[in-house]
Amino acid sequence: MKEHCGLFGIFRHKDAARLTYFGLYAQQHRGQEAVGIAVWDGDTLCDVRNLGLVHDIFDEKHLAETLKGHTAVGHVRYATGGKVSVTDAEPFIVRRGGLSLAIAHNGALVNAAALRLELEGQGAIFHTNTDSEIFAHLIVRELGTLSLEEAVLAACERVQGAYSLVILANDKLIGVRDPHGIRPLSLGRLGNTPLLASETCAFDLLEGEYIRTLEAGEMVVISGSPLTSIRSYSLANKKPLPEQAGCIFELVYFARPDSYVFDQNVYMARKRMGMQLAKEAPVEADFVMPFPDSGIYCAVGYAQQSGIPYEHALIRNHYVGRTFIQPTQDMRDFAVRVKLNPVREVIKGKRIVIVDDSIVRGTTMRTRVKKLRELGATEVHCRISCPPVKCPCFYGVDFSSRGELVAANHSIADIQKFLGLDSLEFLSLEGMLSSVTDMGYCLACFDGKYAVPVNEE
Repeated sequence: MKEHCGLFGIFRHKDAARLTYFGLYAQQHRGQEAVGIAVWDGDTLCDVRNLGLVHDIFDEKHLAETLKGHTAVGHVRYATGGKVSVTDAEPFIVRRGGLSLAIAHNGALVNAAALRLELEGQGAIFHTNTDSEIFAHLIVRELGTLSLEEAVLAACERVQGAYSLVILANDKLIGVRDPHGIRPLSLGRLGNTPLLASETCAFDLLEGEYIRTLEAGEMVVISGSPLTSIRSYSLANKKPLPEQAGCIFELVYFARPDSYVFDQNVYMARKRMGMQLAKEAPVEADFVMPFPDSGIYCAVGYAQQSGIPYEHALIRNHYVGRTFIQPTQDMRDFAVRVKLNPVREVIKGKRIVIVDDSIVRGTTMRTRVKKLRELGATEVHCRISCPPVKCPCFYGVDFSSRGELVAANHSIADIQKFLGLDSLEFLSLEGMLSSVTDMGYCLACFDGKYAVPVNEE
């Protein structure tokens, strides 16, 4: 699975561009295809956007000369919507009269196509394939009769789906979460400087302070001190907020383990999932091993709860780039082996229980299990720290059809056979929920109950 996008915002700091660079650097795991920073200096909005990683795109000249200003927003992107192009890199920039807007978006709108057709019919000209541009058109169309804050809320009333937004509008910084709170967004500060970020690891790198998660349906407007907090639904149409539905895959897989997401520590949530998994699905084995890096934390919990020793039997190469020279055809499964290499002496003659966070398509797991067998493992068991992923996601994760999901089309016994395992068990839905804070989650990828109605076709 690919990660979601990552957002960062900073208000009135002399090193806004540089701190945004580091805020995005800390969240690089959320998107590796494109990156952008936009900065306001009091008169002008300037931006740099390109394809690639944060450290590849921005240099000292960008940070010290091109991106001068005191308020900034930044974005790292994985293209869950649109395409991989410089044009679609964010933040999306729009200017209307004396107002300059830079919009960074994390999530996916399920009514994006319908809104785009409607807006095009009204004369709107689209330059990208991103959901962010839809927000821009909706906001700008309301600015003739509404204030900026009211225009943002009116735009949010029109869209359906998952979104967290960080918006730079001249000398205002705005953060918004959708009414279900599907995507994360947190508020922090560096001294007296307000910060916004998808994950709190961005605050940690800057030695900033995490204040809180924005509430579902909340908009914060930062234009001075104190900031203004508006609950979007209560202001716009007096309707009660829908049930909260935070994406539980942020805690299972996507977020960095040192982050707080939905006001809870990701590392401890994953460790509790592993411990609960050991209670529900014990197995006799010589050691517990993860598939680095995402499976490490649930594997630690499983080992501690079960009393089975923990080993790193696969070593990850952390210096593999996004592309590399392809080997000859006879070097089978090179793409997997270049990233992970087994420790043969640990594996031979042993009963192994692999603990991982999820199985989506199953192809990578199958290759790695086969390699463990070839190296002399006598038994290979697998325990997964979430339920089977059976339904597609339409809120910003890159499995959007049932055909991609092995558990949607096969029984657990069939998956076990396909992967070449001696046993395979998943954490129950109840066990997963008992491992996290009771707040309301989107579980659609497990149970097909979508927080925002979706036509799968």
